[in-house]
Amino acid sequence: QVQLVESGGGLVQAGGSLRLSCAASGRTSSSYVMGWFRQAPGKERDFVAAISRGGIGIDYADSVKGRFTISRDNAKNTVYLQMNSLKPEDTAVYYCAADPLLRVGVRGSGEYAYWGQGTQVTVSS
Repeated sequence: QVQLVESGGGLVQAGGSLRLSCAASGRTSSSYVMGWFRQAPGKERDFVAAISRGGIGIDYADSVKGRFTISRDNAKNTVYLQMNSLKPEDTAVYYCAADPLLRVGVRGSGEYAYWGQGTQVTVSS
């Protein structure tokens, strides 16, 4: 089991930046593939980015490539999502997810075993 807690969301103007954090803890010391997903009102939960256990393998949705950067600090059990050049269409609740078995490249939200509660990101025009 792993518990995930997101933080760092907020309200920003278009073109601005935010950094989301996901702190992991739990009853296991296993390493996990970590992903970020987002869900806008009335829409499905969509893949944003994922990072491998060692931090080398990385996958981004086309909509965020070149603007968002996922990273992890395993010593701190924390994963980050640096979001730059934000657009109004980035507005959503952002969720951190973890799985002990998945490889980077699997993008379905249903494939991840553990989820945080989400943090709201709102980008105004």
